[in-house]
Amino acid sequence: MIPLAAALWLEEQGYGEVTVSSYAGSGCISSGSRLQTSTGQTFFLKTNPQAPRDLFVREAQGLDALRVPGGPRLPRPFQVGQDFLLMEDLSPAPRRPDYWTVFGQRLAVLHKTTSPQFGFPDDNHIGSTPQPNPWTQDGFEFFAEHRLRFQARLAHRQGLLCKADLERVDAVADRLPRLIPIQPAALIHGDLWSGNAITDELGQPALIDPAAHYGWAEAELAMTTLFGSFPDAFYRAYQEVNPLAPDFRERYSLYNLYHLLNHLNLFGTGYLGAVTDILGRYG
Repeated sequence: MIPLAAALWLEEQGYGEVTVSSYAGSGCISSGSRLQTSTGQTFFLKTNPQAPRDLFVREAQGLDALRVPGGPRLPRPFQVGQDFLLMEDLSPAPRRPDYWTVFGQRLAVLHKTTSPQFGFPDDNHIGSTPQPNPWTQDGFEFFAEHRLRFQARLAHRQGLLCKADLERVDAVADRLPRLIPIQPAALIHGDLWSGNAITDELGQPALIDPAAHYGWAEAELAMTTLFGSFPDAFYRAYQEVNPLAPDFRERYSLYNLYHLLNHLNLFGTGYLGAVTDILGRYG
């Protein structure tokens, strides 16, 4: 079912009525469709009738914020409602041979966009979980309070994390200044796993489904290894443009504790073992 507001927008903009709607798969949160109109133009539509009230509004905000000169391609949002997001169809083509090198370079350019504070103009979502983004001067405080502790308390309230493990998350959060070097607040995608790294119509790198905010660049790279890893060419190219500390890979599991806690909250106790493994190492 195409939302009425989306169909009306297409007609008002001169694209005509939708003649073909092709199912483009479902993610963990929303479903996607490729729409073709009577003028031949195509669009991509995401829908979720159970979406949190501002899920798609904040996703559109993130897509716009991440579009920086020299950075990865992102689809332009056109029309947004509580249960849908209509946006540019990137018409993904096969990856070019230099895809991963170009992707590393362009992500590094994105991360060179910095802010004096950590956070974002508004709270958004990581998956369907709320992601608080209050402007915070101190990166350790931001990651401790609004990433680790927020997720851990949510898991504890849902009965997914015992009190002892909640206290271990607290202990890790307290130790962050001794475990992580000082870093600038970089503009990051926030949910960068392989499923959100696609191509455009030229086979060039593109990003979708952001949880955008100003955070640690190291944390962004850490998530690229959470479910497998990007090829070495990606990391080499990134480092040439935006060099990180030589030992940044040693902190991957610490950063990924945030995403594993979120997966625990979203999908249940299948992720508890991975969480407790990291807590055993750092807590």
